[in-house]
Amino acid sequence: MSTPNKREPESVRVTTWLRDAILDGERPPGSRLIERDLAAEFGVSRIPVRDALKQLVTEGLVEPRPNTWAIVREFTDADLADLDEVRAVLDPLAFRLAAERHRRDGLERLEAALAQEQEGARSGEPVASRRAAADFHEIVTELSENRLLGEMMRGIRSRVRWALTQHDDLQHISGEHVALFEAIRDRDGDRAARLATEHLESSRRERVAHTEARRTGTIRTVR
Repeated sequence: MSTPNKREPESVRVTTWLRDAILDGERPPGSRLIERDLAAEFGVSRIPVRDALKQLVTEGLVEPRPNTWAIVREFTDADLADLDEVRAVLDPLAFRLAAERHRRDGLERLEAALAQEQEGARSGEPVASRRAAADFHEIVTELSENRLLGEMMRGIRSRVRWALTQHDDLQHISGEHVALFEAIRDRDGDRAARLATEHLESSRRERVAHTEARRTGTIRTVR
């Protein structure tokens, strides 16, 4: 989980803890999230836990249940198809604008996230690699310098990060991010948008293979 920032409100820290636990696979789909138990685990009152669960419901990661508990959401094929359709419009736009509008400091942050993703993939640290991959996509949105696009992407940010965890071939995905980075660096908006579309389709295939492997009990090596 992320290192807590003691200056943040308790509800924000609990939200971060829970979000990371869900997205990193520590609390799998269907897991029960009970206010009383979470409050004891985090050493806080039930109020920040309740606020955190409400936020995660808004982000689409948690489904509320009566009597002060919730469950970690299990995404259906239809949920993921909906996400793919939305990203097919927003992602190419974000990468195109990032290529056309990025500033040097933003490009340096993007390169740093890419380096962390590659290192995690090489060293067999999937959580670190996937977190960095999510950071890569979020920084691209920032580089687009389009406030409305940023607001729209923030609305699906947790779902996108979850989708990024549904991959086994981390080096393949990070390699595609290298090509996307180079297009942005070269200020080639057309190439960045095209590669973003291809990346979405490649990611979809990887996700399908990952899901099928889980269903059949076939273990794929993370590489």
